[in-house]
Amino acid sequence: MSVTWLLDQWVARQPDKTFVTWAPFDQPARHWTYAEMAREAKRFAADLHERGVKEGDFVLMHHDNAPEFLGAWFGCAYLGAVPVTTNTRSVAENVAYFAELMQPAVAITQPSLAPLVREACGSDTPMIVTGDPATDYDADALGAIPIAEVASERPLPDLAPDHMRNFAVQFTSGTTSRPKPTVWTNANALWGGKTIAMNVRLRREDVTLLYLPLFHANAQVTFFSALWAGNTVVVHPSFSASRFWDTCAAHGVTWVSMIPFAFKALSGRPVPEHKVHTLIGLARLPEAEAEFRTRTMALWGMTETGTAAIMTDADHPGPAGTMGRPLPHYDVEVRKPDGSQAGPGEEGLLYIRGERGVSLFKEYYQQPEKTEDAFDASGALDTGDIVRIDKDGWLFFVNRDKDMLRVGGENVAALEIETAILDTGLILECAVVAQKHDMLGDVPVAFVTRTDAGRALTAEELTEQVLAHCRAKLADFKVPRAVFIEEDLPRSTLDRVAKAKLRDRLPKIEAD
Repeated sequence: MSVTWLLDQWVARQPDKTFVTWAPFDQPARHWTYAEMAREAKRFAADLHERGVKEGDFVLMHHDNAPEFLGAWFGCAYLGAVPVTTNTRSVAENVAYFAELMQPAVAITQPSLAPLVREACGSDTPMIVTGDPATDYDADALGAIPIAEVASERPLPDLAPDHMRNFAVQFTSGTTSRPKPTVWTNANALWGGKTIAMNVRLRREDVTLLYLPLFHANAQVTFFSALWAGNTVVVHPSFSASRFWDTCAAHGVTWVSMIPFAFKALSGRPVPEHKVHTLIGLARLPEAEAEFRTRTMALWGMTETGTAAIMTDADHPGPAGTMGRPLPHYDVEVRKPDGSQAGPGEEGLLYIRGERGVSLFKEYYQQPEKTEDAFDASGALDTGDIVRIDKDGWLFFVNRDKDMLRVGGENVAALEIETAILDTGLILECAVVAQKHDMLGDVPVAFVTRTDAGRALTAEELTEQVLAHCRAKLADFKVPRAVFIEEDLPRSTLDRVAKAKLRDRLPKIEAD
């Protein structure tokens, strides 16, 4: 079994059903059936083969959401090549690191990113550029191959069935080191899709809206879930709060994988008649269920688990705020600081066991020491997350292990301060980090983005109201020393703010 085996199954059973709908914001939607997507992917794969790309070679894909992304992605799978999908917000130094480590046989990108990719990969790496051939960029100077030229009708080489063949690589953002290349096998991809599809009870008639960046693990698992169930996938270029519900209504969307920001951005907007039965986030949200007239489901996962290891169930939603219970084939432990098991009502570090290459990632490519360090002596994956377990076995996310501050000898959870700040109604997103202090160790500092109500205030007014609320709600040592107003917060993943980058901006306080 493999990803292409699954696609070919649906081509045989429902060749003319719409598989992918590309719904850009400024042009009419375009559609691909299951048969058309497979045909396009095979033609792409055959041309790559003619250009010397072979099974096991890496293909760097530095590309925003677009239909060409999917054709190339599946094309790699048909050839047995391994797509390395990278965050398009990466700077040139990051992409150069990705390329140096993975040594791609070819790179695929879009016109706006082509100069960066060429600089990162060097002149010897073939570079395929998608998009309108008339786009204003110097293709000849960059040595770019237009994607329109990458198509061949020649047969593909035989690829032996192997569910453990490498399928994809994504770079995870480490908190203390450079991003690590996380390898997924075909079994990881299939397991990921099957797990979520079964828990949500997806059927062939379901339709999902995918606005998450396709280079990201969350988006890819969402796509696999839709593919496992034979769904239609409506792809947006990015998240748009103003278009979300109209797109759902127009295309008959029935389920959507969400991020916390999307729930916040949609709140308060008109909700038309729709067919959405499930919004999947990081916690069960009864208030969102009432506002959006649908159910919410929750899950917990990371790139290293390949999919959700913890999730709620379509028929058993669990209490408000839960992220679910452990799914089959995952062994979950919640350990207190002394290593003992946490009991009901207690918090601890989350450890996960599974099967490498199936329910857990295969490895960090060419980084055996980091791969070994990800697991403890018992073989459990250290997730770095602090969770709480209740008397019925429901799990609740509390914080990242490194998200605790030590203020003058007192342990302070960043989440507690963030919750108080968000309660003002003036703040859309908030990240509290530690600023080093020569006397107190750490002091809390807040980085925030504003709601419409917050934007109606001056920076001084907003800061004073936030601090006044914190002084009223928190112990004095928990009140932020400063509030920095940002237009956007840097991210390490879609769901997590890159707090290390924010901490790096703060000089140590030498005197109070």
